[in-house]
Amino acid sequence: MTNTPKTVSDVIRAHFDGLTRAERQLAESLLDNYPVSGLGSITTVAENAGVSTPTVARMVQKLGYKGYPEFQAHLHHELEATLSSPIAKHDRWASNAPGTHILNRFAEAVMNNMRQTLSELDTATFDEVAKLLADRKRSIYFVGGRITGALAEYFFAHMQVIRPKTTLMSSNTSAWPQHMLNMSAGDVLVIFDIRRYEDDIATLANVARAGGVTIVLFTDHWTSPVEKYAQHSFKVQIEAPSAWDSSVVTLFVVEALIEAVQSSAWDETRERMNTLEGLFEQARLFRKPR
Repeated sequence: MTNTPKTVSDVIRAHFDGLTRAERQLAESLLDNYPVSGLGSITTVAENAGVSTPTVARMVQKLGYKGYPEFQAHLHHELEATLSSPIAKHDRWASNAPGTHILNRFAEAVMNNMRQTLSELDTATFDEVAKLLADRKRSIYFVGGRITGALAEYFFAHMQVIRPKTTLMSSNTSAWPQHMLNMSAGDVLVIFDIRRYEDDIATLANVARAGGVTIVLFTDHWTSPVEKYAQHSFKVQIEAPSAWDSSVVTLFVVEALIEAVQSSAWDETRERMNTLEGLFEQARLFRKPR
């Protein structure tokens, strides 16, 4: 069992404090439109960052790469991984599948994802996000993409019971302007964006951030372009022996946040739950136990 390799952006951030002023300028340029910003020639990358070509060569070696070609090869590999279609993912896993049962292979992959995500998850970030979501003065909005919209809906379904002022945004982008009209500075927008990232969501995050909205992002270790607008990000491991990415660890973090938020103001949450149960009873929505 091996851990998922760190991305180039991870490596840059890990070395950032040890870089010179010019190298930091280059690093910020690379991260600003990552990974596309690093796919040009070494001369182009240097010009775009406003530094010299030798600065680029020195920094990539300082990051641990043998040279610019190896550095760029890693970027190309990442870009290929983020654009992988379900068919390509299936074929890649199938070609290397061992003879064990799919349940065992899937369980091993998920447990590895969990271990690695937890080892890298910043508990201070988790606590700060829980605090934001528990702040009833703020309105909370949830949005996801074609697949991740289901995760946004799941999160919203629980949070609307726990607290007021929660909104699930449709995956239909034409409805977003109306929601954005109601957003105020200090509100929170929770975004789910996993690889094969959606351009419309990045645009939404950009506009919301400009309006003073706090962005909380759930993404993968390759990192959605939304991260440049997000104050808080959860990068989870999603690889699985399947044509589809795994949402198990993402859902784990979501459910842990749900518990943290409801426990932070349990008396108010319990009162809302009791009221909701009374409404269910009046509407005879659920069958009573005999």
